[in-house]
Amino acid sequence: MKSLIQKYNIPGPRYTSYPTVPYWDTTTFSKERWLKSFKKSFEESNQAEGISLYIHLPFCESLCTFCACHKHITKRHEVEIPYIKTLIKEWELYKEKMTQVPVIKEIHLGGGTPTFFASEQLKELINSILEGSEKHPDFEFSFEGHPNNTTKEQLETLYNLGFTRVSFGIQDYDSTVQKAIHRIQPFENVKKVTKWAREIGYTSVSHDLIFGLPFQTKESITDTILKTKELLPDRISFYSYAHVPWVKGVGQRGFSEENLPKSDEKRALYELGKEMLTNIGYHEIGMDHFALSSDSLFKATTSQRLHRNFMGYTSSKTKLMIGLGMSAISDSWYGFAQNVKTVKEYQALVNNGEIPVFRGHILTEEDLVIRKHILNIMCHFSTSWKTKEMHFEALSKSIELLEEIASDNLITIDSNSLNVAQEARPFIRNICMAFDVRLQRKKPETKLFSMTI
Repeated sequence: MKSLIQKYNIPGPRYTSYPTVPYWDTTTFSKERWLKSFKKSFEESNQAEGISLYIHLPFCESLCTFCACHKHITKRHEVEIPYIKTLIKEWELYKEKMTQVPVIKEIHLGGGTPTFFASEQLKELINSILEGSEKHPDFEFSFEGHPNNTTKEQLETLYNLGFTRVSFGIQDYDSTVQKAIHRIQPFENVKKVTKWAREIGYTSVSHDLIFGLPFQTKESITDTILKTKELLPDRISFYSYAHVPWVKGVGQRGFSEENLPKSDEKRALYELGKEMLTNIGYHEIGMDHFALSSDSLFKATTSQRLHRNFMGYTSSKTKLMIGLGMSAISDSWYGFAQNVKTVKEYQALVNNGEIPVFRGHILTEEDLVIRKHILNIMCHFSTSWKTKEMHFEALSKSIELLEEIASDNLITIDSNSLNVAQEARPFIRNICMAFDVRLQRKKPETKLFSMTI
């Protein structure tokens, strides 16, 4: 395994989408083409499966140096009301394009720090979105909370609006690691908000952990997992730290490269954490995720309903996902569109009556085929193809690339299908990269991606 890690630990995408953002064809994209794809997707899927909303709430009071998300650092809470009003206006701009009453299946509040916002602002946002809309019978609403500033009132307010899932960002409980990543939060804070969520009635509480952080050791991972065992969240995201200090604004130069675990050490941290989580009773789901058998994510895996999009893994699929807010990304299945990346520009465009998209990609017939295979591998660890798909020259090239991976006993492949071996799950991104024809055609000339393992 050590030699395979050395061989395959190369820069690569995380595949929350295909094509990945750096390979979007922005030259042929236009807002008009995006809206056309949006309308097509909405009319095809709204009544049958509903739509998803990802709402980006970007404000944070302080900068965490492990974070590569788009955020806006401020302690000025007077920014809340103007931003919420702009989100509502953006939603209204999309509703004007809809020919039916929207059926909402998923809402996810991401960040930034959604719990930066006061309860009354969150209530106004959700009520405004639900007004004039219908909830899908199987709706699932979720949000991300910071253990240090999530209040019982916020949890109760969102629960009363239909939210049943909450995810708390933990990362690591070790004080040295927390200081290095500028994320100081005592275990007692996490315990308190987890207890509140369960008492209120949330059916799924998730904790986000990260391996590969500066100063992290087997001892700190062990302590973190043991503390996690005490609280027993319903699902766990156990992410690999994406070290991308070259990306503007990520703040990832607060520690030395020498403070990071080396590739073999980093993988050992994951294997230790995975073993401990498995012994506790968690099941590995997709890539970097674990869930108890009672959680909807595990049930989605067993019923082959697991899906992956810009929100990560979800327990069901909607063809259309609308991203609201600064830098949010929308997905119509036929196209992607990203909003402008600053609060000032976002609010100016929306308040001028414009949908604030600034770039995107319209998927080609080839893109749709490749996307299907990458999604299958990410969610089900297998995929198959029809003979007629082989007319894509690029897919034939992918089969050649996969033969080398098969020679390392990481996958089995025959004339029209592929299966990932259980022990090969650490290499899932590498397997997807073999299908990534846009990456094959043009290798990055500069640093774009974090390491795959």
